[in-house]
Amino acid sequence: MRPVRSTAPPTALLLATTLMAVGLTGCSSLSPFHTCEGTEARVKELSVQPVLTSVPPGATVPKDFASVDAECLDDSGDAWLYAERTYAFPGSRQEVVDFYRTTAEADGWHLRSDPVDPDVADTEAGLCFTKGGDGDALMLTVRFTTARQLRIEYDYDAGPEFDSGSGFHIEVGSETDGARTGCWS
Repeated sequence: MRPVRSTAPPTALLLATTLMAVGLTGCSSLSPFHTCEGTEARVKELSVQPVLTSVPPGATVPKDFASVDAECLDDSGDAWLYAERTYAFPGSRQEVVDFYRTTAEADGWHLRSDPVDPDVADTEAGLCFTKGGDGDALMLTVRFTTARQLRIEYDYDAGPEFDSGSGFHIEVGSETDGARTGCWS
């Protein structure tokens, strides 16, 4: 006589796999995450944040990056709103760091240090600031880039403006509902 095998574990596994696949394909009725639906006004608010056009003297907008790149992304499970600009700068990364520490803090942004890697220089790690509270919270990041990184990330052939100095991205981001978000969480 052969032992009887229960079908409960394979059935439970099949059900769990099915639910996960449905969730990953974007079925919002099962998803507890926020989507991009109805976020157009908030994306527009992000795209006109003054800090996006406040740049160190001498910074220029590379060709093909003339406008603010602003949208809502929900491809990672939870939607994220952002507005970003890319600049070339003939000076040093330290000048960019000093400029944004002064400019952003004067506009009410609060600099946040990385608690995991506090010894990494801002000229390598970039900067992260927060502003606002629940319902209107924003995050500002300044990240450095190179001609090589632009080629990899955007398939962009950087012109002579990246031959010397630093390139950087400045981004204002937000949760869809304006909930507080941390720089390093």
